[in-house]
Amino acid sequence: MLKNYLKTAFRSLLKNKGFSVLNIFGLAIGITCASLILLWVEDEVNFDSVFPKQDEVYYVLTNNKFDGEWRTFHDTPGPLAKALKDEIPEIVKSARTLSSNLQFTKGNNRINRRGRYADADFLDMFSLNFVEGNKKNAFNKPDAIVLTQRTASDLFGKNTPVLNKVLRVDNKYNYVITGVVEDLPENVTLGFGWLVPFNRFGEGENLEWMKEYENNFCDTFVELSPGVNFEAVDAKVRKIIPSKIEKTDTYVFLHTMKDWHLRSNFENGKKVGGQIVFVRLLTIIALIILLIACINFMNLSTARSEKRANEVGVRKVLGSDKKGLIFQFMAEALITAIFAALIGILLLTVLIPQFNILIEKQLELQIFDATHLLTLLGITLICGLLAGWYPAFYLSSFKPVEALKGVGSKQGSATLIRKGLVVVQFTVSIMFIVGTIIVYQQVQHVKNRDLGYEKDNLIKIPVSGDMIKNFLPIKQEMITSGMIENVALMNSNILSDGRNGTGLEWQGGMNTKDVLISFRYISSNFLETAGMKIVEGRGFSDNITKDSTNTLITQSFAKLMGKGSAIGKTVVRYGKTYTVIGVVRDYLYGDMYGTSDPVMFFNYNNYAQFMYVKTKPGIAMTEVLTTMDDIMKKYNPAFPFEYEFMDTAFDARFKSEKFVGSLSQIFALLAIIISCLGLFGLSAYTAEQRRKEIGVRKVLGASVSGIVRLLSKDFMRLVFFAIAIASPIAWWVMHYWLQGFAYRIEVYWWVFAIAGITAVCIALLTVSFQAIKAAVANPVKSLRTE
Repeated sequence: MLKNYLKTAFRSLLKNKGFSVLNIFGLAIGITCASLILLWVEDEVNFDSVFPKQDEVYYVLTNNKFDGEWRTFHDTPGPLAKALKDEIPEIVKSARTLSSNLQFTKGNNRINRRGRYADADFLDMFSLNFVEGNKKNAFNKPDAIVLTQRTASDLFGKNTPVLNKVLRVDNKYNYVITGVVEDLPENVTLGFGWLVPFNRFGEGENLEWMKEYENNFCDTFVELSPGVNFEAVDAKVRKIIPSKIEKTDTYVFLHTMKDWHLRSNFENGKKVGGQIVFVRLLTIIALIILLIACINFMNLSTARSEKRANEVGVRKVLGSDKKGLIFQFMAEALITAIFAALIGILLLTVLIPQFNILIEKQLELQIFDATHLLTLLGITLICGLLAGWYPAFYLSSFKPVEALKGVGSKQGSATLIRKGLVVVQFTVSIMFIVGTIIVYQQVQHVKNRDLGYEKDNLIKIPVSGDMIKNFLPIKQEMITSGMIENVALMNSNILSDGRNGTGLEWQGGMNTKDVLISFRYISSNFLETAGMKIVEGRGFSDNITKDSTNTLITQSFAKLMGKGSAIGKTVVRYGKTYTVIGVVRDYLYGDMYGTSDPVMFFNYNNYAQFMYVKTKPGIAMTEVLTTMDDIMKKYNPAFPFEYEFMDTAFDARFKSEKFVGSLSQIFALLAIIISCLGLFGLSAYTAEQRRKEIGVRKVLGASVSGIVRLLSKDFMRLVFFAIAIASPIAWWVMHYWLQGFAYRIEVYWWVFAIAGITAVCIALLTVSFQAIKAAVANPVKSLRTE
């Protein structure tokens, strides 16, 4: 029985090759898009799944209250980890970690690699797999270092045993390699290239401040006993900081590993989402694309109903029942879906490398992986059933007498449903076009906003070795080269939050101790190098001693000082009084969509972590970098020259938005293609059905343009109806999305006009092709059977 159904279904598909190809191609596009998105979603939801203790290990986050609003930070005090483990029985392990950059030297091989200072419990909490050494003894020595396989290979070569070998670090210390761990996958929150005992951090410096609960600087992780009550433990954790500091508006809380990547956004101290928003959005888009492809199938299948009416009538007269016909039509849909899935696999093989470039990941199809195979089969089955159920029930419902007379397919409900499905397709396509335009506008709006500094031709170099000691000769030689305008030092990345604190007092301020202020330690010429403007007063001099009690502040800080000029007013910070000598125009850092905290500048570059170089415009960057490399080799020979362009770093801040914007463009295009495939088939079928009418009209003198208008107007009405539906829905969706940004665009009417005109033009081109073909046909051929 099944064999007969399949054989009949194959014959039917081959008999209607044109429509079958359109159906297969439309479903293939939908299956390919959905599969690509699901591969990305799988990678996102499996973040940190490599760690077996997902349900026991927690990130300890800090909530601070500043100026009446709770703000969430990852930094915690140094003593916190030990206190949590000692005072809360349910916590069995705790570890401090701190991300840093070290330079490793082995012979002539030198590399810079980011890693972590960590307590010994970290190795067991994250179940790191040792390929050399073991976690029990890895941190027994004070000069121990654990490398990842990739770092070990980069230093010593592949498959070279490195246990107990000595490694030169930062050209100052010798570390002994006590272990090598397996490389972690890309989809982990805490990546690292090395691990060093936490107590080695800040070696040789006065680190008494690390023992204070008022100074947050490190990440803290804890492991809970299996099966304990999370809410009860979290309540205890929240009481730790208030028990150590009197009258504090600070507490810490537990953040589950499963939420580190997907739900890491906080507002007013509460979790409000994060990457999960994009995961849900793209999953919905994948389902919509599949739905459009299935609608396409339904439309084309029901449009052929008149041609298949005789077949249905004959089969019913010969004894076929409705159930048998439903099985046959469903078999056709499933076979179509299977062919579409096979083509989809070929498309996936070709497109995954390009998709990886877009998403900056290394995804693999792995078609024979059980999960992937079952997912693909599930998508195929769903597409076949979803696309085939309506045509199957509709076609099988024809009465044999009416079908053989040719009236079975002329039911108004089918035509109405087909029109409704076309409207749905174009409604979605128009919404995609609107979304694409608005996402692009929002990203460009922020990228073009006044940053308060000049990111173009600005290069950032991590400070290492003797760069601070040799700053003046480095600066002099770079400027003398004629390619560089200025060179300066700063203690943080100009785009990031950096160091900050509270408890300050200043003239003209009320309740100042609760206001969060950022601190920047700079060389005297940093403002000129970065293109920042002084709006009042003066900048720092080259005499650090003279400016030791002077400070510069941003405009937002000056406003907190009340009316009048801020020049000459004083700020008391940790017991030391500073006089304001200049006000700097506010600049953007941290949240690119929001407003930045007030900043206080100090003329002191010994804390510098980055050197900033302003290059002259119009000079080939390769020449500039070569010159800079030569100078750095001269004054900092033990360390490799590394750099980053600030305009590139700025653009990277919009990675997620650009990703969604790029996918919106692609999906808008594909949704239109799938919709047009259906429209193309429907218009071809309509032209075929009305060929005799067209022949009569041509004989009676109708023009080609008149016939084209006749055949196109019904479809154009549907597109205009889709525009009317899509516009308010798209406005609401995009308006809601924009509310998540403090700095955002307005949604203008012309965006919907462009989307509508685009849809109309594309639909008109699609329909006109068949309409013109029918209009220029010889009327004799269409009328000779009459």
